[in-house]
Amino acid sequence: MKLLLDEMHAPGVAVLVRDPGYDAIAVKERADLIGQPDDDLLRAATADGRAVVTENVKDFAVLHRRIVAEGQQHSGIVFTHTRRFPAPRRTLRAGVAARNRTRSRSQSRSCPSGLSES
Repeated sequence: MKLLLDEMHAPGVAVLVRDPGYDAIAVKERADLIGQPDDDLLRAATADGRAVVTENVKDFAVLHRRIVAEGQQHSGIVFTHTRRFPAPRRTLRAGVAARNRTRSRSQSRSCPSGLSES
């Protein structure tokens, strides 16, 4: 699944989502998308085959209805909410640290002592 995380989502969230195998990028990782209007973001995501992940239900629901009414399609919209999916900085840092520990352990198990994966 290909995702484009709206500007309210930190690039670190995209890193965490990429780890289990999703193709995720954050708007803040792409200078050409930063500050763009929502309809331009949805258009860019659709051109790249990505669903937009956003908390902005109000605006993206309107965009969805307009696109459908025009007989067009988009690649999807995933709505999130801070109360349901909180992501404060310390939680994000803890998630990245846990991911790194897991990677470290799995690499040490998969390589004989003294050898590296190159």
